[in-house]
Amino acid sequence: MKFQYIFWDNDGVLVDTERYYLQASREALAQTGITLTDRQFATISLGEGRSLFDLAAGRGISEQTIHELREWRNERYAELIGEQDTTLMGAREVLEALHGRIKMAIVTSSQKDHFDIIHNRTEFLPFFDFCLTREDYTRSKPSAEPYLLALQKSEQLAQHTLVIEDSPRGLTAAKAAGLTCWVIPGHHTLERDFSEADRILSSIEEIPGLIL
Repeated sequence: MKFQYIFWDNDGVLVDTERYYLQASREALAQTGITLTDRQFATISLGEGRSLFDLAAGRGISEQTIHELREWRNERYAELIGEQDTTLMGAREVLEALHGRIKMAIVTSSQKDHFDIIHNRTEFLPFFDFCLTREDYTRSKPSAEPYLLALQKSEQLAQHTLVIEDSPRGLTAAKAAGLTCWVIPGHHTLERDFSEADRILSSIEEIPGLIL
């Protein structure tokens, strides 16, 4: 087996949460008269890894108002994901197939409180050796820092580690860390450029057959 460790992205790969993050962000920005489009979400958040509230800053909205809107969005997002089982189709079966045969971790840009809400429902966490959330590092994806920290924590060589991502910012982060990255494009990233990916998959369910 070439790979001895898998670093999984979370949102859009294991769980279907991006739609709710978009909804909460859209509702927050609407309070300032800004209409957030799907394309803006895909470009700013999933592509470039920037804050969606840059749109508000660009309109001259004060830092205090943006702070309040961000807090409102985070609470609204927590409410939305707390009401849903966000498990993506095939994710549990894949994790069960891999568990005990290859080590795994989650490396996500999700805040820990949101992450915990999500996985209280999925009950996925026992499959993983560790999880890194937004509070564990200084610079988020597309910076290499999250994956470099994961490599350090796993004590694994980059050439034996596989990353599973769904977004351009995640792909950029993984490649900057010197890692092999397979991408499963999602609803909001189907039209994005994944030419740097080592493999593009149509489904999470392909993974066990490719690495076991």
